Amino acid sequence: MRTVFVLLAVAGVVLAGSEELKQAEELYNRTDYRASLAMLGASPRDAASWSLAGRDYFMLGDYKKATDAFQHAIAIEPLRSEYVHWLGRTYGRRAETSSPLFAMGSASKARDCFEQAVALDPKNAEALTDLFDYYLEAPGFMGGGYDKAADVAHRIAGLDPAEGHFAEALLADKRKQTTTAEQHFRRAAELAPYQVGRVLDLAKYLAKQRRYQESDAAFARAEQIAPNSPKVMFAKAKTLIEEKRKLDEARDLLKRYLNSNLTPEDAPREQAEKLLKQAETTGA
Repeated sequence: MRTVFVLLAVAGVVLAGSEELKQAEELYNRTDYRASLAMLGASPRDAASWSLAGRDYFMLGDYKKATDAFQHAIAIEPLRSEYVHWLGRTYGRRAETSSPLFAMGSASKARDCFEQAVALDPKNAEALTDLFDYYLEAPGFMGGGYDKAADVAHRIAGLDPAEGHFAEALLADKRKQTTTAEQHFRRAAELAPYQVGRVLDLAKYLAKQRRYQESDAAFARAEQIAPNSPKVMFAKAKTLIEEKRKLDEARDLLKRYLNSNLTPEDAPREQAEKLLKQAETTGA
């Protein structure tokens, strides 16, 4: 009988922990990262909780604590591709924000994690995308290269043809093949006509080519696909500010963005506030 009571007590702890994790995840999805961490407590009890804590710290910009949290998660579940991938993202941010003395080491660790995450799960599309970005941007002596990026782009296409064309577009743009890049951007949008991100990619590329009328038309299409979408607001505002045009519209979009219900997939509010200040300064 005592064993039954012990089992019931253990089950109660597990259920309580599961409910806390669920609530913490909901807080994360509402971008309330500090509240999510508070819900998890100082010492999470399982890999999923450590991973969520790592994502919270990542979103708060505390990449050292994020690294520690993801390493705890991996120690518990070493074969989980998702956790290794997030650790790679964290090392990537540390490379971007640290001194040149430490940046190369962090970048190499990021690459190793991306490669390991893909090896653990070849269908981890997000890990493949980050590995592609690394190969595309990193110099050869740090393990990057266009040929490597092209190989990963083909693998991405096998999972998601539209995303594969997007990767091919980025690669062609790097190679200064503007016509080929545009063809891939347009093909990606054709293959996923209701994915607003594909239309935004095309709109931003056209603006980069100073083809503003076509870019504005693509942004208008994106607004029709996803009315009042924070993603569309931010992308259009950022593009207008970069091109130094329609700054009044850009400011209005950013103000609406800051009043929207954002998710972790959206750009941080701090980034939008920085852009708003830039637009106000440029337009002064």
